[in-house]
Amino acid sequence: MKKELLMGTALVSTLGAASVAEAVTATMSGNHQTGMEFESPTGGTDTNAQRNDNNFTVSLSETTDGGMTISSSFKLMDENGSAGDLDAGFTLAFTDGSKLDVINAGNASGSHAISVPSSAGAEGIAQTSLNHAQTGLDFMATSSVLGVEYHTASDFLADGLKMSFSASTDNGAAAGATYRVDSHYAIGATYVTVLGDSAVTIGGGYSASEGSKTSTAVTSDDGGFHVGLSAVTGDLTVAVGFGDGDRNGLGAYRSSQSLDGEALKAGVKYVSGDLTFNVGIASGEGKDNNAGSTGGSDDTIDTTSASVSYAVASGVTAILGYSTTDATNDGSSTADNDGSAWYIGANMAF
Repeated sequence: MKKELLMGTALVSTLGAASVAEAVTATMSGNHQTGMEFESPTGGTDTNAQRNDNNFTVSLSETTDGGMTISSSFKLMDENGSAGDLDAGFTLAFTDGSKLDVINAGNASGSHAISVPSSAGAEGIAQTSLNHAQTGLDFMATSSVLGVEYHTASDFLADGLKMSFSASTDNGAAAGATYRVDSHYAIGATYVTVLGDSAVTIGGGYSASEGSKTSTAVTSDDGGFHVGLSAVTGDLTVAVGFGDGDRNGLGAYRSSQSLDGEALKAGVKYVSGDLTFNVGIASGEGKDNNAGSTGGSDDTIDTTSASVSYAVASGVTAILGYSTTDATNDGSSTADNDGSAWYIGANMAF
């Protein structure tokens, strides 16, 4: 018994020492944004509600003796009970500046979508689940979790050029009634240069995916392209972007709905001391159909938004936002989904 206790003590001590010596570096970051939103739909009743955006991320990393960095991260749950990002993979950063994302790596096309300024608030008119028009530039850039994405180092092939390549496959399970992405390949690129007093960034990507579902076959799989441009001159940022493609499994009818759509975005941001002013427009339209069908009328969403943000203290920002929305579903105006919305709140980042 004495020998067993001694052996157990030695084992615990060894494991304890090993865990300290071999522990990766962990950092924490996140934000807590909360405020009140006031909606005034054209054909409905005014409403107001509290809006929260809470994120808490733990990042883990360690560097091998050869100089390669291995990293991963995950999000924790917030107090609202929604699950965080618990399926993150690993990133291998090599000494030449390139990186490889492994498992749930994402889509190389979406990685290079240009960020276009819009309201920093959390306001907007709620849309019917039947309206599938998209306003994100990379709405067609889908992938499965069983994938990798390779990011080149900066100045790849030319000064200011950086590219990504990605691919994924399915898990081998039988197809179900809901459309799923089985595989994809994608390419994306970002080019940065200086023109006069402006730093100009051009980003774009192309993605093609294949999917499956039981019963009716889809007319076309996910895929398409996007391109955008951003120019920064001192405290002023101007950006514009365009996306076009197909997407399946949207909205309330994920099992049978397909979309052939396009999106256009433009925005301006200006920083003056502790104040930041944002103005943006977003326009999306597309034909949504049952799987295997064609034709139909366009769904549309047109939004104009603006905000003023004030840096109250380090990491604390007060936000006042406003937006107006016009929408149609299958070519018909939806008054309940048109209107304006206000937001007032604050964000605390760490």
